[in-house]
Amino acid sequence: MKDRAKPAEVRIEKPDRGGIAQNLSEARETEKRKPGLLVHSCCGPCSTAVMERLSAAYDVTLFFFNPNIADGEEYERRLQAQQLAVEKYNASGYAPGRVTLVVGAYEPKLFLAKVRGYEREPEGGARCAKCFDLRLEKTAEYAALYGFDRFTTTLSVSPHKDYLLLVKIGTGLALRYGLAFLAEDFKKQAGFQRAAELSKAYGLYRQNYCGCAFSQRESVGDET
Repeated sequence: MKDRAKPAEVRIEKPDRGGIAQNLSEARETEKRKPGLLVHSCCGPCSTAVMERLSAAYDVTLFFFNPNIADGEEYERRLQAQQLAVEKYNASGYAPGRVTLVVGAYEPKLFLAKVRGYEREPEGGARCAKCFDLRLEKTAEYAALYGFDRFTTTLSVSPHKDYLLLVKIGTGLALRYGLAFLAEDFKKQAGFQRAAELSKAYGLYRQNYCGCAFSQRESVGDET
């Protein structure tokens, strides 16, 4: 594993309100023997089953970066659900490793610029591919900056997300940034069902659309 740049603290960025400091070093001290893995998290509910599946083998850091969420209040609800999911998981008696949460900047204008010209695309089409690319590239950038060897995403938990497309995007970015992409289909082995069970047990808010204004019009009725 690469030597990681370990700043005294990592800023949890939030729009126009400065940052909240989160120290990564404490988690690293207890997880030295495990390879580090940066996991892009699309939401708290999906992250539950992924944390459970990965934290025995990896030193997991979740990266919550979702500028596709159009509404600020909705973003806050999802962020709170993500924070609660990590807290509940770390406090559970069966957690084999402590998970760290890092929150990226909330930049909805970045998403709108990325999908400009694709607004009328159907859900699951070219617009979604642009969105995946944006979120995964920011994850790869963070992974490379802070010395993670590999990254992945919780997006494959959803049965409505194209796993092969995610792998194509992820492996391409891995080559570009000198990383490895963990190409795991988290919906397999009843991953989606397990995420629903854990979300209920943790009392998490579960959204019923992807997050962007375009997907809200075509809501498919499950979290992403």
